[in-house]
Amino acid sequence: MESTIRIGELASRTGVSVRSLRYYEEQGLLTSLRSPSGHRRYLESQVERIDFLQRLFSAGLSSRTIVDLLPCVDSPSDDASEAALERMLQERDRLDQHIEDLTSTRGVLNGLIDANRRQRMAPAGA
Repeated sequence: MESTIRIGELASRTGVSVRSLRYYEEQGLLTSLRSPSGHRRYLESQVERIDFLQRLFSAGLSSRTIVDLLPCVDSPSDDASEAALERMLQERDRLDQHIEDLTSTRGVLNGLIDANRRQRMAPAGA
């Protein structure tokens, strides 16, 4: 049987805060066992899962999106893989749109900065 570790050790080994680990569990991203005294215990394999979750978060995915992708990991199948691919493509499209919106906003801000600079450089009373 796989050994278990306490939440503090899992946090230490993964570099993820105890608070984040509790959040992951609340969101259905992570599961724990409970000791007779009610303390959380995690299987050793959860260290790899946390690393995987961190990569997904680094890719800009929300916990809600990650929950949608986990069936592909937890019970691989062609259908789960296809659904995960579709979800990741949707997320990429969302990020592309966000980047486009930010680029447009930066352009507007650059215009305001340029107008400010021109105003500051204009002779007084002009």
